[in-house]
Amino acid sequence: MREFGVAAEQVAYAPVGFGDYHWTVLDTGGRRWFATVSDPARKEHGLPGLRRAMETAAVLRERDGLEFVVAPVRSRGGDPVMAAGPRYAVTVFPWEAGMSGHFRQEQTPEERDRLLALLADLHGRVPPETTPVAVLDVPGRDRLVESLADPGGDGPFSAEAGVLLRKHAGAVLERLAEFDKLAGRVRGRGDGLVVTHGEPHPGNLIRRDDGRLLLVDWDTVGLAVPERDLAVVSPDPAALDAYVRATGRQVDVAAIALYRLRWALADVADFAVLLCGPHTRTPDTETARHGLAWTVERLAEGPWSP
Repeated sequence: MREFGVAAEQVAYAPVGFGDYHWTVLDTGGRRWFATVSDPARKEHGLPGLRRAMETAAVLRERDGLEFVVAPVRSRGGDPVMAAGPRYAVTVFPWEAGMSGHFRQEQTPEERDRLLALLADLHGRVPPETTPVAVLDVPGRDRLVESLADPGGDGPFSAEAGVLLRKHAGAVLERLAEFDKLAGRVRGRGDGLVVTHGEPHPGNLIRRDDGRLLLVDWDTVGLAVPERDLAVVSPDPAALDAYVRATGRQVDVAAIALYRLRWALADVADFAVLLCGPHTRTPDTETARHGLAWTVERLAEGPWSP
């Protein structure tokens, strides 16, 4: 913490989120901080991508004055990410008071419109030079296809995961083919890319007492079409009218379907690789177990294309 200019007095583990490890920190001056330890190997773009993403968030906060961006603190050397040994990376954030939500939480129309106004502001900004290009293809796709053919694994949830994957393998492969067709339609549109957060769901929002919203977890920031963010807000274009009014830009229903399908397929890939490999019973593997079952059943319900 000293590398970030924080003299820690009390450190407490915070069992929140999925994948990363978090601590709350109280410094000697009574100020609170939030520290995250990540395994970049589990990130889509590794440590270089994490550095670029955190630098992008820092620039959006510093250069553009976007107060809704909860950006990392820079180290004494100016870096927003510090290596912690050969495997892990550390980021430190100012503590933000407020109420956070959860992934599948329903938003009121008023809450949704406030979020859409925030996204319209973000999408209108000049992208920082470090902004990564958001990869459109499904991360972990090859390993997912391998897991469908031969799930394997000998962890506590491997057998259960294998049954699910074998049962729904045909449906998952159909959705992958559907994804490819949708991706071709969206790429052919040729629209300009904007800075997107990537996962602006209620679990990544903090609502202040005055009603203002803050966005956390910027490791998914990337250049993409606006629908990458809008698809997280609602699958219904009519619910996105506030964004259309703010930007004058129409919503592409094919792109909405594409990114919702990508999210589901990426989750299945992540969960399948975790549960079909060596693992133990942990909060993360419990989350993956339930997430895999819920998601493959949704994929099996039929086409997602408009």
